Amino acid sequence: MENRIKTLFERKPDNLLSVYFTAGYPTLEATVPIILELEKNGVDLIEIGMPFSDPLADGPTIQQSSEIAIRNGMTIPKLFEQLQEIRKHTQLPLVLMGYLNPVMQYGVERFCQQAQEVGIDGIILPDLPLADYVREYKTIFEKYGLCKIFLVTPQTPEQRIREIDSHTNGFIYMVSSASVTGSTNGNAVINTDYFQRVKSMELRNPGIIGFGIHNNDTFTEACKHASGAIIGSAFIEALSKEGNLEENISTFIRGIREKV
Repeated sequence: MENRIKTLFERKPDNLLSVYFTAGYPTLEATVPIILELEKNGVDLIEIGMPFSDPLADGPTIQQSSEIAIRNGMTIPKLFEQLQEIRKHTQLPLVLMGYLNPVMQYGVERFCQQAQEVGIDGIILPDLPLADYVREYKTIFEKYGLCKIFLVTPQTPEQRIREIDSHTNGFIYMVSSASVTGSTNGNAVINTDYFQRVKSMELRNPGIIGFGIHNNDTFTEACKHASGAIIGSAFIEALSKEGNLEENISTFIRGIREKV
């Protein structure tokens, strides 16, 4: 079966909106309703965060959502259980994002097999080194048809980016700055030298910019330099608001897509 991520980029090569949220937040059973509401509001790709007690790349907003999700009872087995019927309801590309430790505890092949069974398209594990992936896990990911998505930063050398590009499929996650998620520093997105450097390399995988994207201005700016942008912390803050979950999601996505 053709991977939904690849199909998405063929169908819509630019202005893609990818949204990240933490599974099990704000409530344990919110995972599937959030996915379906995001699709209803025109999101192109969804990254489902697997909560972890020591999320090194995440800022305070996502850290707090992970803590709450864990307290709510979210685990990898619970997440797979929730996603068991998801492909009856949506064909949107779905990516699992988390950290290597829980996946290793679960068993890498078992994890990949169950990810494939529920219809996951890609995996992001920021703390899995490329060399370890190539040596130990690449054949497993490929066996189960999963895109392994890697992060690059403004400090990543060209040779390293090209190496990542040769061993991955799906897209390259371009971290806008050397910071944690949730940074709203205005300079985070306007790193044009870095973005143009990556663009000029003419990689075989498209790029999506993440970290610091939080409104229409930052989303629009990121889309000038890559195929799209990823929003995480700002969306989780929207989920934290009081009121109707559907309305909060709809209002937030509309504010990203449209100039207020």
